[in-house]
Amino acid sequence: MQVTALSELSELVSHQNSIYEATAPVAMCVAGILAHPATMTLRPYRNVPIRATLLNWLVSTAYDASDEIAGRTEQYFAGFLAPGTIVAAFRDLRPMLYRAVAPFLQDSHEDVREAAGFAALILAEHPALAQHRDHLAAHARRILDTSSNAPNRRVAWKALEAWGHDVTGIEPFQEEPWVHGPHSDGRGDLEPPFWLTGERPTDPRMCS
Repeated sequence: MQVTALSELSELVSHQNSIYEATAPVAMCVAGILAHPATMTLRPYRNVPIRATLLNWLVSTAYDASDEIAGRTEQYFAGFLAPGTIVAAFRDLRPMLYRAVAPFLQDSHEDVREAAGFAALILAEHPALAQHRDHLAAHARRILDTSSNAPNRRVAWKALEAWGHDVTGIEPFQEEPWVHGPHSDGRGDLEPPFWLTGERPTDPRMCS
């Protein structure tokens, strides 16, 4: 059951790295269950807690609606970020999602802690979260010091640069293809988002 649900997050709700009408309620559902003890169950064959996988899904989804990606899309589709649009509605949730993620920034499990850090860096683009950026800068620098993952390092570097921190001495990263973000699993075009099939979730309680 858990494996199937995680697969559907990647293959259905996040189809083609896009934000759909289902994304916001599902994201709130994921945020709401992060603290549940069952999410520390290890995924079969991976030795990674389900909580880390859920956080990584939030990372990828938040990246798909980040200032960088949404701004690029707006260049081609005027009104993409207009108030009331699906993407704008999801972006409005960033402070609430951050509050769900923040408790895991100091988690004892490395995979959970790192995933929470990446999610927080991206979510903190929201103006209401500006007061957290100096604290998060320490997480960004730790990523640059320890991570060998280029997309993840790029997210950390971009955050520091955007927040006015000194990035001299840190080699800038070349622009990456923006169809895949940090922690991307190369999501394929397997099926349409489940809300297109008539199973449209309008209440986060539907995932309980």
